[in-house]
Amino acid sequence: MVVRKANKSFIKERKIFVIDTSAILFDHNAIQNFKEHDVAIPITVLEEIDRFKKGNDVINYEAREFIRNLDKLSGEFSLQDWIPLNGPTKGKFTVLMHEHSSVDANKVFGEKKADHNILNAALVLKEQNPHRQVTLISKDINLRLKAKSLNLNAEDYQTGKVKDIEGLYTGKSVVKNANKKAIDQIYSEGHAFFKDVVSRGKPIANHYYILRSKYESSSALTCYNPENDCLERVVKESAYGIRPRNAEQTFAMHAVLNSRVKLVTIQGVAGTGKTLIALASALHQKSSFRQIFLARPIVPLSNKDIGYLPGDIKSKINPYMEPLWDNLKFIQGQYRESDKEYQKLSEMVENEKLHITPLAYIRGRSLSNICFIVDEAQNLTPHEVKTIITRAGENTKIIFTGDVNQIDTPYLDSHSNGLSHIIDKLKGNPLYAHITLERGERSELANLAGELL
Repeated sequence: MVVRKANKSFIKERKIFVIDTSAILFDHNAIQNFKEHDVAIPITVLEEIDRFKKGNDVINYEAREFIRNLDKLSGEFSLQDWIPLNGPTKGKFTVLMHEHSSVDANKVFGEKKADHNILNAALVLKEQNPHRQVTLISKDINLRLKAKSLNLNAEDYQTGKVKDIEGLYTGKSVVKNANKKAIDQIYSEGHAFFKDVVSRGKPIANHYYILRSKYESSSALTCYNPENDCLERVVKESAYGIRPRNAEQTFAMHAVLNSRVKLVTIQGVAGTGKTLIALASALHQKSSFRQIFLARPIVPLSNKDIGYLPGDIKSKINPYMEPLWDNLKFIQGQYRESDKEYQKLSEMVENEKLHITPLAYIRGRSLSNICFIVDEAQNLTPHEVKTIITRAGENTKIIFTGDVNQIDTPYLDSHSNGLSHIIDKLKGNPLYAHITLERGERSELANLAGELL
C-alpha cells in the first residue's frame, strides 16, 4: 500500500509536455530536455516535420535529425505506446493520434489548420489525465496565447535561453578611483598588473576597462590579457580610413585586430557602427587571411521565401545584402578613385578576396584561413551559431554582429537567439572577446530617433 501511494504521488508530480513543431525545429533534441516528465507529440507535428526535412538550411537539418532520433528511440515499440526516453531519470514519450477534443479549437477559432489540431491533441490529453498537469510547449507566441484562451497551460521552450537579458555581459567596465601611478605606468610601459590597478573583483579574459583616477585627472583604455595577468593599454587607431569615435568603438576595433582572440561578438542598436568597425578592422588585416567573408542570414519579408521575389537569384538576394555593400562603399568613400586603397578594395571584390554573400551560401564550407563576419546574428538560433563556429579551421577568425533586441524571425526572442547565447556562454574564454556598443554615431538625427521615438 505504501508503494502504491508513493507511485501515485510520483505520477501526480510528473507533468506531461506536448511539443509543438516550432520547438522541435529549434532543437531536434527537445524531447530529451524535460527531466523526469513525459513528452507527447501530436501526429500533426510529425506531418509538419516531414514537410521540413528536405533542404540545406539548419531548420531542415533539425527536422531530419529529429526524425532519425525518433526512429531510433521507438525501436520495436509502437509510437502509440509510452516509450522510455534515454536515461534512468527520464520520462516517457508517445505520439498523440487523437485530435478530437470536446472543445474543438478549429470551431472556436473558425478555421481548420495544423495549429488547431495540435491544440486539440493537447486538450484530449488533458481530458484523459485530469490529475496531471498538461502543458503545451511552443516557440510560437500566438499559439501559446490561443492555448491559454482554451484554459490550457502553455510555455516557451526554455532550453538554451538566456535568463537575465537585462544583465547580459557588456564586455566593458568603468573603474573609478583607479591608482594614478598604475595609470601612468600603463602609459609609460603599456601595461600594469591587474591587482595594482583594480582592487576588487576577479578579472575576465579580454574584458575592457575604462580607468579613471580620483577626480578623473587621468584615464586610460585597457584590456585584460589573461596570459600575463595584466591590463594592457588600448590605443585608438584607424583601420582602412575608419577611426573610432568613442571608447566602445575603440574596444570593438581592438577586439577584431587582436590576434589572440579568435571569436568576437559586437552587440548594439542600429547606428552604433557594429558592421562598419568589424569590416574596416578585417580589411586592415587582410594580408593575414586568404579571404574575408561578410554574410548575413536572409529573413524574407512577411516570412515568405525569396522565391516570391522577381528576377534571378542574384536579383532576389541583392536587397538583403545591400546594407553590407553600403558599409563597403562607405569605407571605399574615404579614398579617391585614383587612390590605391580604393582600387585595392575593388580588386578584392572582383577576385572574391572579399566576398559578400547570404549566410546560407557559406554553410558547409571549410573556414580555414578566413576572417568571417556574420551580420544580424540575432536572427540565428544557438544551434546555427554553433554550426558556424565548429566549421572554423586554422587561422580563422569569426565576428558576430547584431542587436539582441531587434529580432526579425518569428520563433526567436532576445533570450533565445544565437547572439545572446554566445555572449552568455563564452564570457571569460581566452579565445573570446565581446563589446556592447551603446552610443549611436550615425548622425544626430538618427540618435534623436533612437532616443525619443
